[in-house]
Amino acid sequence: MSHPAFPGSPNHSDPDLGDRPRQLFAALVELHGRTAVPVGSESLAAAAGMGLSPASIRNALAELEDVGYLDRAHASAGRVPTARGFEYFVRTLLRPDVLSAAVLAEVDQTLLASARDVEQLLNQASRLLSSLTRELGLALAASLEQERLTGLDLTGLDQRRMLMVLNLGGAAVRTLVLELESPLERRELEEVAAVLRERLVGGTLREVRERLATDPDLARRSAVRMVARAAAESWSHPVTTPLFSSGAMHIAEHPEFASAARLAAVLGAVEAGSPLDRLLVGPLEGQAAVRVGLDEDRGLSACSLVSYTLPGPVHGAIGVLGPLRMDYARALAVVETVGARLTELLA
Repeated sequence: MSHPAFPGSPNHSDPDLGDRPRQLFAALVELHGRTAVPVGSESLAAAAGMGLSPASIRNALAELEDVGYLDRAHASAGRVPTARGFEYFVRTLLRPDVLSAAVLAEVDQTLLASARDVEQLLNQASRLLSSLTRELGLALAASLEQERLTGLDLTGLDQRRMLMVLNLGGAAVRTLVLELESPLERRELEEVAAVLRERLVGGTLREVRERLATDPDLARRSAVRMVARAAAESWSHPVTTPLFSSGAMHIAEHPEFASAARLAAVLGAVEAGSPLDRLLVGPLEGQAAVRVGLDEDRGLSACSLVSYTLPGPVHGAIGVLGPLRMDYARALAVVETVGARLTELLA
């Protein structure tokens, strides 16, 4: 099972590598990330710029291969980092990028445009993550059934349609479009909203959903009864949001997924939602984490996931899915920034 890794968190089981192997390994990871092909000694010597002899480089690479951080198809082939090697790189050698002022402004502008509605906000977040990392952007809110209702508003859309806005605290809302049996005047809407607030605010969304269908106090006045019935019909299932994903074309552009079978396996896992929905929502909130090589699903074994679990009133997560050689420095910086901004908007 893949485990989350965090930059700056070496552990006691890491081998005691010297500076030279560490520097060469970092250079090899960077070069492989750019080219997506095995790295030979000559290419590495030019990229590393360390002035080492071919023999010194071969010895360092052999050491890295011995500890399981590099692999190669045969004795004369170039080397590629293993999943274990990428995890070591993330934990001990990686420094997240510093995003430009223009990117930070884009994050704010994009998210603020959808800041009121949870689903719209998460959908925009997945698109933003994809566009900024050129990977597959993901966003998910766990079931909202246990979130508490802090406010409720009704707004007429036309004669027989209205918008019910369920406030979940802070800026987070859930909206329902209700179809009414007969039109209501604005004054009647305000009266109905007041009754619903009195009876529903403070309960969890599961309790609110049940009360709309069964509370006898909501059936005493015809206008309240009509709105409660319409809400119960529109809201007959638990409040959940789908796994939003954006940027499938970026996955398709990676040579690792050039084969139709490999690409189909990844996209199939994304469409199914599981196990990505479980992997996205990790135990540590408010910090980006990396899972390298998702062995929970055969179709995702060549993928890594950078995720951020959202603290606050809406329990969920965002992340990006890409190949093992993804640009972790960029992905971590983007996911951390978008996650922190989402947390502010939702709380």
